[in-house]
Amino acid sequence: MPTPTIATAGPRLAAIAETVAAGGRISDADALALLACTDLTLLGRLAEQCRFQRVPERRVTFIVDRNINYTNVCITRCKFCAFYRLPGDPAGYVLSHAEIFAKIDELRAQGGHQLLLQGGHHPELKIDWFEALFTAIKARYPDLHLHALSCSEIAHLARRSKLSLAETIRRLRVAGLDSIPGAGAEILDDRVRGVIAPYKESTASWLAVMREAHHQGIRTSATMMYGTVETDAEIVAHLHRLRDLQDETGGFVAFIPWAFQPASTELATATRRGAVEYLRILATSRIYLDNFDHLQASWVTQGEKIGQLALFFGADDMGSTMLEENVVSAAGCTFRLGRPELAHLIAAAGFTAALRDQRYQILGPA
Repeated sequence: MPTPTIATAGPRLAAIAETVAAGGRISDADALALLACTDLTLLGRLAEQCRFQRVPERRVTFIVDRNINYTNVCITRCKFCAFYRLPGDPAGYVLSHAEIFAKIDELRAQGGHQLLLQGGHHPELKIDWFEALFTAIKARYPDLHLHALSCSEIAHLARRSKLSLAETIRRLRVAGLDSIPGAGAEILDDRVRGVIAPYKESTASWLAVMREAHHQGIRTSATMMYGTVETDAEIVAHLHRLRDLQDETGGFVAFIPWAFQPASTELATATRRGAVEYLRILATSRIYLDNFDHLQASWVTQGEKIGQLALFFGADDMGSTMLEENVVSAAGCTFRLGRPELAHLIAAAGFTAALRDQRYQILGPA
């Protein structure tokens, strides 16, 4: 059987390929066509072309950090989450400063320089608790990059502290917040959010936190958790909102799509999405998000081999070593890779591995 080419792929994909080659912007209708495309080889070729337009070097980066969940107490009760505990649950916890410092010491011993700090929507933790924690962390570890809180945590914190969003972010920044992860986006469509997370922040609220953070000079990442109840059109709507905000602020440094893990959640009967769909969504995201420089491979949810294959479908980054991860693992996903393993996977795929910081500045070889 002859190898398929762009010329034999049909007029729609051929037109998209011409747009990509010219460095142009594809439409929402084009993105829907890509999500319906069954030819992964062609999708990979287009995504790889976009990747090298944005990041010309044959270099794949990653960061050494640790994800510390300061609490698992949460009142939001998202149906896709297996990690949270309601207030009063004997399994609920809030980490002390000493416990957090011990975890940071372990991170530093392994050469890590960034802390990813996230938790739940705790009803009693207000702005002063976070200011005290961030200030203590920065006093003890002044060169540690604090990549902390999700948009929904920040919006919840502002509401509980009776502060404006702008003042909440300003005070967190003064206390030591360096950047904000993209968690909590799920699908940026209120129909989907109403089904899977009816008590969580709205699409507009998530975007408002990101917009304000960018206006205050805080860089952030963006994510998408797919695989619950969304349609392809709602996936494209999610990407559209991210692309529009990036056009406005330029504050996103990277995009990370990942598949919902249904085990032990209220949506446990959902069908777990496979590698083919992941690669299709990753490639479409790279082609559509023409104003995002970096896309991360989600090896934490897909495993090391698919994470490696993602480098040929638009990803230029392997994310983090994830010295600790509790949220996704609570749903039964337990892939783990250390610094040597990540460097080996990158090299075996034909790329040069490099360590980076949160702004994608290269720190040195892996």
